[in-house]
Amino acid sequence: MQALVLEQKGKLSLREIDLPLEVGPGDVKIEIDTVGVCGSDVHYYTHGAIGPYVLREAMVLGHEAAGTVVEIGAQVNNLKVGDRVCMEPGIPNLSSRASKLGLYNVDPDVRFWATPPIHGVLAPYTVHPAAFTYKLPDNVSFEEGAMVEPFAIGMQAATRARLQPGDVAAVIGAGPIGIMVALAALAGGCARVFISDLSADKLKIAAQYPGIIPVNVREQPFADVIAEQTSGWGADVVFEASGSPKAYQGMFDLVRPGGAFVLVGLPVEPVPFDVASAISKEVRIETVFRYANIFDRALELIASGKVDLKPLITGTFDFSQSIAAFERAAAGHASDVKLQIKLKA
Repeated sequence: MQALVLEQKGKLSLREIDLPLEVGPGDVKIEIDTVGVCGSDVHYYTHGAIGPYVLREAMVLGHEAAGTVVEIGAQVNNLKVGDRVCMEPGIPNLSSRASKLGLYNVDPDVRFWATPPIHGVLAPYTVHPAAFTYKLPDNVSFEEGAMVEPFAIGMQAATRARLQPGDVAAVIGAGPIGIMVALAALAGGCARVFISDLSADKLKIAAQYPGIIPVNVREQPFADVIAEQTSGWGADVVFEASGSPKAYQGMFDLVRPGGAFVLVGLPVEPVPFDVASAISKEVRIETVFRYANIFDRALELIASGKVDLKPLITGTFDFSQSIAAFERAAAGHASDVKLQIKLKA
């Protein structure tokens, strides 16, 4: 079947490719409707690697997806043909030590869509374990279903932060993940979430949400705003969601004594780390890698209406325009947050 294939760094093609579609006893076959363009997909396109994950052979892109069940395995009883679903893209080894500890996101054996050498789902059909496939409520669209995956990262970050009701949070970076982290922090009980960026366009999108306060760091240092707004105390929790090495300069000026710093963005190069400042404030440092045991809760929040991700969808492309969608994403338009590709008319 036809798929969007990353042939090598910087080269995409929309072509026929053989993909496995055999439905096992615990699997479902899904007709793909919508796929989001993720920053990691774009990074493989532009750089050919993310850390230890290196593109060595052609790979189908796409891992933020929703679609319709068209076939079920003999042992599947939680889904039926015709169900609208979204899919958690990582398949762990459920017998691994990491999975038994509930940390299947860091299972070394996990098979994650569009992570070399595993194919993604920018193709008409895929087969996936029913255990990692979630039925969409009637009021959740395919487009929103394809947003559950990135929102789950925000949920993982909020969970790792151990938020308390009334906390003040600061988010560095107003890209798709940064805004979703901010929304998850609000849903987790934060009274206010300050979010910083260099892009006025992205900050304007973030500012649509009550409780999210944009800060343009071209105009005022983020640390000064946080100090002013917290009477010099600092944010209870700071989320680094930009992945920029510059974000680590003076990062501990943002957080209060005894607060938490949650690292979400993935820098592409080593960063300086001020250990003395972290120790002097006894800052708790947490890290986030994907998510675990949180996909269904992310979907519940979206379905409840407490989290509206629709304003973040800033461009939709037909499947035939997939290459153009990736070229636009790689161009980094300031007004773009989340681009999506529709495989069904």
